[in-house]
Amino acid sequence: MAPFQKKSKTKKKTKKFKKHKEVSLVPVEPRTSETDWWDSFWHKNSTTPGYSVPGDEAEGFKYFFRVSKSSFEYICSLVREDLISRPPSGLINIEGRLLSVEKQVAIALRRLASGESQVSVGAAFGVGQSTVSQVTWRFIEALEERAKHHLNWPDFNRIQEIKRGFEASYGLPNCCGAIDATHIMMTLPAVQTSDDWCDQEKNYSMLLQGIVDHEMRFIDIMTGLPGGMSFSRLLKCSAFFKLSENGERLNGSVKALAGDVIREYVVGGCSYPLLQWLMTPYETNGANAISVSQSTFNQKHGAGKLLAVKAFSLLKGSWRILSKVMWRPDKRKLPSIILTCCLLHNIIIDRGDSFQPDVALSGHHDSGYQELHCKQVDPLGRTMRDILAKHLKQ
Repeated sequence: MAPFQKKSKTKKKTKKFKKHKEVSLVPVEPRTSETDWWDSFWHKNSTTPGYSVPGDEAEGFKYFFRVSKSSFEYICSLVREDLISRPPSGLINIEGRLLSVEKQVAIALRRLASGESQVSVGAAFGVGQSTVSQVTWRFIEALEERAKHHLNWPDFNRIQEIKRGFEASYGLPNCCGAIDATHIMMTLPAVQTSDDWCDQEKNYSMLLQGIVDHEMRFIDIMTGLPGGMSFSRLLKCSAFFKLSENGERLNGSVKALAGDVIREYVVGGCSYPLLQWLMTPYETNGANAISVSQSTFNQKHGAGKLLAVKAFSLLKGSWRILSKVMWRPDKRKLPSIILTCCLLHNIIIDRGDSFQPDVALSGHHDSGYQELHCKQVDPLGRTMRDILAKHLKQ
């Protein structure tokens, strides 16, 4: 199966929703009744045992849906046309009224945010399991198409901001991002199990690779490939790798440093190869002591790389469907679920929302997985890392 990738250079054919020549649209609930869903939901769920719901209603809204009310309305505006342009099939609540766009979005966000079963989410809203399933997938299809501008490779001006951010915060000149990857765990039917999907910890999983900027915004992702792959192999299967190797990405202006030049690059952990556009840390084992300049490089490099680790912890903590073990997901649809969660993560940042306190996973986003060291070293990458180490020591 071809991997799902977020690309900026190559435009994919956009999905078009099926159009019906003769459609009799069922009217949505009147505007005056669209707040009813929240009043009912809040009254029913704000005191439910097992939830630590803030007493303030606005904070309670963010607790359940991860976004502020203003960002919720923005998300509704993105998907509204798609959610009402196709006649819903049985999307009614227990009172027999058609679900408003707002309630459909709320159901989908709650499913993604909580990772709870469709039955549990449906009970919270007074709808059935099949309605939750249908609503969530309609929302994912719509947001995947309408919010794609929230996740793309930055233009020239934005790259300059990112580079200034990394240098100001971590002393890393000309750095364009931090890269990491994580496992999305799942169970599979016996007929679909294979060694490819079984990862190093004997879990069935799908990989997500992401590059983040200095504000922990995802600027490139790739997903859809089996968890049995190493991070270095995953990287080499990505469009980002091919574009960077061909000089079509990370190809902006170089930075002069005391007679040396530093090209654009990203930082990554020891699971990745050392390349001229991907800086990894110096190995620190007992046999080979590292110098002061190399140690300084590792400290600053590690602080910059930690942005990607934190971003994945926020992503999987905010959208808990990604941190729980998915029960027999459709592997063809799972990449769209992952992408939607990344888009929602970026929307929170782009809209100036704050992430909820303690929403990030308490441990590492890939808890239980050992970091596998990649031994590949590009001589040009080694030279550039040494130049950076010399500069950072000064």
